[in-house]
Amino acid sequence: MAFSFRNSKGVTYYLHGKKRVTSSGKETWLYYFAKEQKPEGGLDAVPAGYTVVENKNGLPLLKKSA
Repeated sequence: MAFSFRNSKGVTYYLHGKKRVTSSGKETWLYYFAKEQKPEGGLDAVPAGYTVVENKNGLPLLKKSA
């Protein structure tokens, strides 16, 4: 079950992630929220060192913790 976040407007978003390789060859993660759960890439929890915040339009974002 993917991590879900309900925004102030009552819309539920699900957290997904993909492992990407940069042009320099370094592996990084791309995190994103989607309105539907996708069969692959769903994450069960927020990654360590990140918190979920909501922007002024109601879209959830991951922000690095201080």
